[in-house]
Amino acid sequence: MATRSQQSRKHPAGPAMAPGTDNRPHDHGDIPDNGEAARDGFSRRRFLGYLLAAPTLVVAAELSLSSTRSNQADAAIPSAPGPSDLFDLGDLQNLAAAPTSGLISIQVNADGTASFALPRAEVGQGITTSIGMLIAEEMDLPLNKVIVTLADARPELLLNQLTGGSNSIRSMYTPVRVAAATARARLVATAAAKFGVDVSTLKVSGGVITTADGRTATYGSLAVAASSSVVITLPVQLKPQSRFTLVGTSQNRVDALAAVTGKKVFTMDLVVPNALPTMVCRPPSINGTVKSVANIAAVELMPGVTDVVIVSTGVAVRAATFGQCIDAVDALEVTWGAGSEDAQSDATVLAEIRAAQIPLVVPPLNLLAKTVDGDFTFYFRSNSPLETNCAIADVRATSAEIWSSLKSPISAQAAIAQKLGLPQTSVKCHVTTGGGSFGRHLFWDAAIEAAEISQKLKKPVKLMWHRTDDFRHGRTHPLATSRIRATYLAGNVVTFEQRHTSVSTDFSHGLGEAITSVAAQLPVAGNLSFSETVFELTANVPYNFGVTTQLLSEVDMGFHTGSTRNIYSPDVCTSTELMVDKIAKTAGQDPYQFRRAFLKDARSIAVLDKVAQVGNWGRTMPAGTAQGIAFHSEYKGVSACLVEIDCTPATVNRKIRDAFTGPRVTKVVFAVDVGFALNPKGIEAQMLGGIMDGIAQTLTSSLHFKNGIPLEGSWDNYYYTRQWNVPPTIQVIVMPTTTGNPGGAGEFGVAASMAAVATAYGRATGTMPTSFPINHNSPLGFTPLPLEPPLPLEPTNGLTSGN
Repeated sequence: MATRSQQSRKHPAGPAMAPGTDNRPHDHGDIPDNGEAARDGFSRRRFLGYLLAAPTLVVAAELSLSSTRSNQADAAIPSAPGPSDLFDLGDLQNLAAAPTSGLISIQVNADGTASFALPRAEVGQGITTSIGMLIAEEMDLPLNKVIVTLADARPELLLNQLTGGSNSIRSMYTPVRVAAATARARLVATAAAKFGVDVSTLKVSGGVITTADGRTATYGSLAVAASSSVVITLPVQLKPQSRFTLVGTSQNRVDALAAVTGKKVFTMDLVVPNALPTMVCRPPSINGTVKSVANIAAVELMPGVTDVVIVSTGVAVRAATFGQCIDAVDALEVTWGAGSEDAQSDATVLAEIRAAQIPLVVPPLNLLAKTVDGDFTFYFRSNSPLETNCAIADVRATSAEIWSSLKSPISAQAAIAQKLGLPQTSVKCHVTTGGGSFGRHLFWDAAIEAAEISQKLKKPVKLMWHRTDDFRHGRTHPLATSRIRATYLAGNVVTFEQRHTSVSTDFSHGLGEAITSVAAQLPVAGNLSFSETVFELTANVPYNFGVTTQLLSEVDMGFHTGSTRNIYSPDVCTSTELMVDKIAKTAGQDPYQFRRAFLKDARSIAVLDKVAQVGNWGRTMPAGTAQGIAFHSEYKGVSACLVEIDCTPATVNRKIRDAFTGPRVTKVVFAVDVGFALNPKGIEAQMLGGIMDGIAQTLTSSLHFKNGIPLEGSWDNYYYTRQWNVPPTIQVIVMPTTTGNPGGAGEFGVAASMAAVATAYGRATGTMPTSFPINHNSPLGFTPLPLEPPLPLEPTNGLTSGN
């Protein structure tokens, strides 16, 4: 049986139920008219669920878009709402997904479990736990009885199988609940018919339905009887939040034990018959090509090697072990053609970006008002998660089967089919659990490469990129600049202009298709590019700063870029918050109090006040140390961060493993309001990860491009936040629920923490930082790994082994 949901304005009749008791076949009871339903975002609406034809109970539901309202605070010169205030990136994704939301389904099994194939990717964000909690809550079923797996690519879902933009919970919250509520209602009705009693006499607890005289029936025992051979429509009403006993409480992740005991299964753990380890010898610069290979026959005779073949991205080697693959890759003698970016370095890219900057409108000199300018640079950053790129492919003459962590599996399936010359329906893509992503798995680079290799070899392959592949040929956060000019007059900011210029961000994954599908309904004017649309739907100025404008310009270059965690927001927010500090200083005001006076609504002020109170803002700090504070709003949520930083010479000049560690953040207080918090512990974990990202991007983490390739080739070179510079004190505060609808949390911890570290650094050193990370232009601190293989290019471009 399957269900879909449609909104119905009819209000059910009948008495309200006590928690855990179901007195109607498809209702959780009347929702009291006390305002709670409105806070839930569903008012007194009912939904239509659909029972799908199946041997056991199967239910499905369609997407219902949620609405939000903001409460604007008074200000001398209030700013008009920006596009993202009216309709943000998550709203776009919800709208694009809505037409096929009825095609997701929950199945009740004979053993009493409920199964759900989630059309999203699990990459460590805990989405399988949160979705399981929603199903368990609506069905009154123990969480350990809910089995959430990852759905294969399902082309019929169209734009409803994309994981990104911190949107998974926002888009799945309603349809999953409706499907679960429909399943519960059908099971209760089936039990009532079995026992010959009225449904009002039945109670439900833990997946067991009990009659007034003590007879019981488990969900499993009713699964077959509750099924249907035809599609049936059932009206259901969702459980109000006041009756939630699981959702809204802190829960450990359902896969936590498997993760810490090594039992969790990732792509490289899968055993596919005859899929042998495979690696690729890659060019010494981006987009280089193979001219010739001098010793293929000799390498094929090396121990364990089964195959060597030239592919579009390099030379692939298949062997009995990955160690033998590495030996073979190192032994290859390849002459390489020039890459597309061989002449590019940090300086040349930055010069192109500067040339493409959109002019600011307000003149720099104004007799009536003070103008405050800022110019910020953000260098390339790696988009490498802990798990390197990997995929398994088994390509036959008329079909293909792929296993990989794919956040946009439908687009991946289409691209792989086109590459192989097969119909899309002949390519099966299995979505595997990913060891991190941060936007990386929106792309299917490993999957399509593995498919190409398997097709050429006519054999299954288990492809793994090694770490240097990921750093040098993987995805990067684009180099960007951000210019801001603000005017200050009579105690108010009257204009605020931001011009963000960037190497182009690749949106060739499914998000671009989603933008196209709803373009006519977006609150942005003109023929905007994908990048400009995403920018307008994510960037915002959360302060009443009079006339505000934020514009994006991008330079289309050949770099492999991606939507690294939080896309544009960390750079945009950091620039904005540094300027807020600078304007406050110009006005002679405290940074915290200045922000408080100009924030747009009470919800925003609440998180700012919380970190200031808990973090003891304004306390006396020793010389060379300081506090910093920042605010960020996005994804229907608000956040604030207070940090303390130590920039004293003793800290900055300390060495670990012969590298200077630089400044250290010693304390972080982070407050976040994401609306209704399904799993506060999960949100806290997301914020902790975002804080580590924010610290890294401000202080230490970047790629240094030279002659068309990053010099970094491993985590040892790439200075992400390490154990020795994790703050000793971190406190994350998940604010009490202020709205019934959940916002996005997956990326939300990055921007405010990055900005707070930057403002703290500026206050500790007395100089506002303008280049990020702050150590980028310092001596490297490492010897770059050799390029592989250590042979010159043809024609040469001056880049040789070890440069």
